[in-house]
Amino acid sequence: MVFVNILFMLIPKDQVDFLFNDFTVRQALEKMKKRRYSMIPIIDKTTGKYERSLMEGDFLYYLSANHLSFEELSAHKIADIPASRITKAVNCYCDIKDLYGTIVDQNFVPVVDDNGVFIGIVTRKSVMKHLLEEDHEEVR
Repeated sequence: MVFVNILFMLIPKDQVDFLFNDFTVRQALEKMKKRRYSMIPIIDKTTGKYERSLMEGDFLYYLSANHLSFEELSAHKIADIPASRITKAVNCYCDIKDLYGTIVDQNFVPVVDDNGVFIGIVTRKSVMKHLLEEDHEEVR
């Protein structure tokens, strides 16, 4: 198997929806609802570094545990919401093989540069397409 850099599958940051770490819960939920996302990356607004990803279940648990009404959502920051799953980012120089174990359990893998700055994502769909194409080439 040949080394395949994930940059060939990268969806760049300017084409990816994400949340800044200073967003309110209301802002975050509105963005997720509009895009119909089940998970979204959180980026530090000052440094641009990837912090974590939050899933819709994280929001639901937070809302339920704190008994928040819709009107109260603007008073709470997403920084207060704990992530139920650790979604680690990978370095932009990694090989696609390094994603196999991770991509099975999540829709995307965040990608960062050498300084930890968020540069985009690689989706499960793109990894699966690559595997299918690779498999198809081996059959020929």
